[in-house]
Amino acid sequence: MNKANMNNSSKTNWERIDALTDDMIDTSDIPPLSESFFARATLQKLRPPIAVIIHLDPDVLAWFKAQGGEYEQRINAALRIYAEIHKAYSS
Repeated sequence: MNKANMNNSSKTNWERIDALTDDMIDTSDIPPLSESFFARATLQKLRPPIAVIIHLDPDVLAWFKAQGGEYEQRINAALRIYAEIHKAYSS
């Protein structure tokens, strides 16, 4: 990764986002869920995470930590997205 990119933290105004009520959020571009959606839906049970030791580049870890608390969950989410994308291509 480019070191300059690793030093950039989110510029999202999270306080403004947190202050939004449901009525203030424009959902007009989201289509309603159909019966076929629910017919294909499956229940996904959460499994407890497994503790492992991994080696990360210091700048990668620093970037995740700079995003705020719960950086381990964000690393897991990033790895999950990567795995899901690659599962789709390998099937």
